[in-house]
Parts: sequence; structure tokens; C-alpha cells
Amino acid sequence: MRKPNRRVLPTIIGVSVVTTLAVNTAVVVAYDGRKPHAPQTMSGRFVVASDNSSVSPQAVAPIGRRLTPQVLVAGSTTLPADVVDKVRKLKGVQGVESVDAVQAMIAGKRVGLMGVNPSTFRNYTPEPTAKSDPLWRNVAGGDVAISFTMGNDGGVALGSRVPAGGRDHQTELRVGAYATMGIGDVDAVVSHQTAMSLGLPSGNAMLVSAPKVDTDKLLKAVRKALPKGLKAVEVNPKIDYPAPGGTSGAPGKVMTAAQVQTVIRAAASRIGWPYVWGGESESEGGYDCSGLMLYAFAKAGIRLPRVAADQARAGWVVPYSQAQPGDMLIWANDPTAPGYISHIALYIGNGKMIVAPHTGTDVQIQNVYMRNFKGAIRVSPQMAARVAD
Repeated sequence: MRKPNRRVLPTIIGVSVVTTLAVNTAVVVAYDGRKPHAPQTMSGRFVVASDNSSVSPQAVAPIGRRLTPQVLVAGSTTLPADVVDKVRKLKGVQGVESVDAVQAMIAGKRVGLMGVNPSTFRNYTPEPTAKSDPLWRNVAGGDVAISFTMGNDGGVALGSRVPAGGRDHQTELRVGAYATMGIGDVDAVVSHQTAMSLGLPSGNAMLVSAPKVDTDKLLKAVRKALPKGLKAVEVNPKIDYPAPGGTSGAPGKVMTAAQVQTVIRAAASRIGWPYVWGGESESEGGYDCSGLMLYAFAKAGIRLPRVAADQARAGWVVPYSQAQPGDMLIWANDPTAPGYISHIALYIGNGKMIVAPHTGTDVQIQNVYMRNFKGAIRVSPQMAARVAD
């Protein structure tokens, strides 16, 4: 469904193992040494006690006060200590967490990867993730925790061993957890020590939390404090709901009838192509859900951002009862991040949609289903272009 060439990573980091950064979320399931299994077999259990971590319980500090990160700052090299200190002293800032951040190859897929201190970073993650001691012990012991979408949609099995690193040099890591990190575009997390062994830059990014400060004001203050070469972005921008009459009115606010038909024909032309996590073209052998949207809307001259969570901001959310052909439909399927948009499809009318479901399926027409459904997106070409920048 997603490919990490998206909002934060490519926009704000030009580094390598391969290079980039931004958030995704994941299901909190720590591997316990039993036979590897896919997320669908979890039967609603999102935390599995681990009895074979290579580190002692004392190696990871217990959960502390949780903070929600609002801003991500990143550069290509270690952030200067005086810059980190300057941001830490901004009015209202209650927490700053240094991380390693790049775009890397995990299980043959290019993803946003973070190297973290498990003892402190856990406090910046969603509550179910933060509370899981087995998860953080596994990460501290050298495992990689991957996102719900990478595991569930991408078909990467819990407990399996996967190659990780750059294009030219990779090391096998065990998938020790499915874990929602609450940071869009980040599909994998390892410890600082493991990140160092993979060749990640050290401390080239930081998360900033100021719970009582308006995010726009915080972002402006952080950017003002940064020297040239460093960039800051909002971690998880909200999707937009229309004011009365907001999706109608002046021409150009929404798609034309001709554009709608072009988008639907383009999506229909991909029916039968395999689902490929991160895929957005024939050259990749198939499409994921947001890659299919990217392809179809581009044929109508509409530029979308890359992932579902960002594509949901390419217009206004309307109820399904008001959905029209050409609208995108969105779902929040991650059990530990109920508000995070992790799946998307194209509505074609009469209760039908064109969708790339998940690994092991093809692009197809399905009936619209309501489980975890969050609404329809009335696409605005102008809004889409702004979000894609």
C-alpha cells in the first residue's frame, strides 16, 4: 500500500544507507520464538510475550511519561548539539528525541528506517507500542520491528529473517515485532547499535514534542531555529473536512467529468496486475493500493502524494452516502492506530471500487466494505498538488 518515497524521508533527508524519512504505524506483536506467522493469524492478540530475547529485562528502561511527537527534524549528518539544545529550549517543548533516520532496504523493500534508543524512544510511540516490554527488548537485542502495513499488506512474516541495509551491503535481521510507531513513512525500527552496524548516519534526526503548543506555531519556531541544510516537517498532518458547500462552487476545486472518467479508465486498465507492496508502475511488476491511485490520477494530470495517509489529504472527506465515482475511499486498518489511514481505493459507483488489496492478490473490482471505513475523499487537483509538494 505504501512506498517510502514520501513526504518526509525524501523531502528532508538526502542520506544513505539508501536515503530518506517520515511515519507509519504498526501492530504491536513481539515475536516469541515460535513458528513464524502472518498477522492474519493473530486472532486479535497484539502483544505476544517474548521468552527468548537475547537481552535481559533490565537492558530496557520501563515506560516513562508518554509524549506525542509533532515535528520531525532531519539532515544528512549528525545534528549539531547546539541546534538540538536550541530546539529543546523552545517555549513549550517538553521532549526532544534523537534518532538515526534513512531510507533503507528491508526484506527487499525500500522503507523509512529509524535507529533508536529503545529505553527512551518507546515513550514517543502509541500507548500499546510503548507498553510492550517484549517488543523493546527484542529491538534492543538486535531485531527489527516493522509496520503493520509492511507485515500485513507486504507479507513479511513475524519471526522471519530478512536482509537489511543498503543496496550493496545487507545483513540478516530477525523480524521481532509488528509495531505501530505513529510516525508516517517509518516502516522499520532498530536499535542505535544495529543502525550503526548497518551504516546509518548517527543522530541525523530528532522528534520534537510540545503538547500544549499549536503544531503550526511549533513548526514555525523550530524552522526558525534551524541552520541551512536542516528541514522540519509535521509528523502526522490531519485530513480535511469540508465547510458547508466546500466541495462545490468555483470551477477547478474538484475534478471535471472528463478527469473522473480518465482516472476510472486508468485504474481499470490495471485490473489483473499483481499487488506489489511499494509498486506504482509496470516496471515494478504491480501496484499497492496507494500506488494504484498515484498511477490512475496521474493519467488525468492530477499529482497525488505517495501514501494513503497523505492521499487522504488530497481533498475533502465526505460520508459514503455522498460518494461519487472518482472519489477515493479510505480505511484505518491498523489495530493500534485507529485514526491512521492505511488503505485506499477508487470508488466507481453502485457500491463498487477498484482496489489493490494486499500481497497475494491482484488489482480487482470489489464491493465496498465498511469495516474500519473512514470516508470518501472528494479530490481537489489543487489540494492534491499542494500535499504532493
